[in-house]
Amino acid sequence: MDNTNNGKSLSFEIKQDMAKGTYSNLAIITHSKNEVITDFAASLPGMPKPEVVSRIVMTPANAKRLLLALQDNIGKYENMYGPIDLGEPKATFHIGGFGGGNGAKS
Repeated sequence: MDNTNNGKSLSFEIKQDMAKGTYSNLAIITHSKNEVITDFAASLPGMPKPEVVSRIVMTPANAKRLLLALQDNIGKYENMYGPIDLGEPKATFHIGGFGGGNGAKS
């Protein structure tokens, strides 16, 4: 797969088993001074509690780059398809940071 990043071509491979993706409808975010950890989970009917399906560990700088990329892409999506309706507010999870950091809400 090719992607353009600031005028530079970025080429990467996605393995067949990864190409199908993983469903998540919940993200739990925490951080330390040097890492931002996002646990993606699936909360489904009949399950006693959400199951973490993937954990991503990033540097704070790369987490901010992801935030900016998501903001850009959501803006493009809404320009094309209209505003995203979030429906009723859902409860957020507050997970405290570790190593002296503060938690973040998802």
